Amino acid sequence: NEETITDDLDLTLKLHINRWDIDLLAYPAVQEEGVTTAIGLWHQRNRWAEGGYQRYLDYWRPLVQNRLGPRKSLDLLVFCMTQYIIPTAAVPDLALAILRGRVPLLAPMTTMTVMISFVGMVVGLNRVRRQKMLAPTQLFPRPLPARSIRQQFWQQVGQQIGAIAQAMRGTLYMMHWFVVIVSMTLRVSIRPKRLKWVKTVHHGANFNSPLTDNREPEPSAEA
Repeated sequence: NEETITDDLDLTLKLHINRWDIDLLAYPAVQEEGVTTAIGLWHQRNRWAEGGYQRYLDYWRPLVQNRLGPRKSLDLLVFCMTQYIIPTAAVPDLALAILRGRVPLLAPMTTMTVMISFVGMVVGLNRVRRQKMLAPTQLFPRPLPARSIRQQFWQQVGQQIGAIAQAMRGTLYMMHWFVVIVSMTLRVSIRPKRLKWVKTVHHGANFNSPLTDNREPEPSAEA
């Protein structure tokens, strides 16, 4: 689609509208690299926000006609609320609350949105940890030493604490999404639609996947 800057989001919604079922793949063949600078992060997140928001405007007719079915329509509505609508309203709500010296009106909904993201991170980290333990690349795994019930318990406690700490860092990191969403909403509200693609430098390594080697790729630029 030449009318979008996020082909993956546009294609995903098209497939859903045409009654395709899309599964989650924990370790895809094509992995994502992170941006290297704060400016690159700003441009990348603005592209994601604008492309994700634009698909609701481009395909509102089949969405209103319930082409997705009730289950997917409800899922998409909840996603739109937590990903776009609530963050858009939370920032001005917080600013007005500070100016007037009162509690933000949307504090319960904003807290729920952040908690959904936090719990999702914890669950995802635990799932990835279990899948790494069962990685198919380990053809001849070494037998695990016998551990007492107490040792296994404290090991699981340590892993859970590590997952919670990592999820807290991830949640704090994702706070920038609120600012990005507000900026993007203001821009698309007052400006005509335009496809602005800003090149961002990426860099990453394959340390997170047990299905690939640990060679570190060179920095790349997203064209």
